[in-house]
Amino acid sequence: MEITDIKVFPVDEEKLKAFVTVVFDQCFVVCDIKVIHGNNGLFVSMPSKRRKDGTFRDVAHPLNSDTRRMIEEKILSAYEHALASGATPRRARQPREADPDRREAGGVAPVRHDGGGLHPEAGA
Repeated sequence: MEITDIKVFPVDEEKLKAFVTVVFDQCFVVCDIKVIHGNNGLFVSMPSKRRKDGTFRDVAHPLNSDTRRMIEEKILSAYEHALASGATPRRARQPREADPDRREAGGVAPVRHDGGGLHPEAGA
């Protein structure tokens, strides 16, 4: 399994720093992964949904620690690159469910990772 694309959508919130979309093997996408600033620095939170009892449950997540580590390292690297390349954070909008790429319309140029290096997405 290989990450073939990462799109980073920085947001301007106290703890929430970005939404991320990850493509695996050019054929499977996971949207609404979050980059969070916690007490011990940045970490990655998998997409989740609220249950009827008010708790949250991940809708997608790695099954082992090696895969989690690989995904987190690549996402955080892409996030740092997005900030270094001048991507402007925006206020997060709710809800985000209808179209994960609609944040592009708000003026945030996503940063993509295609395995060969990070670069701003052309034509965004």
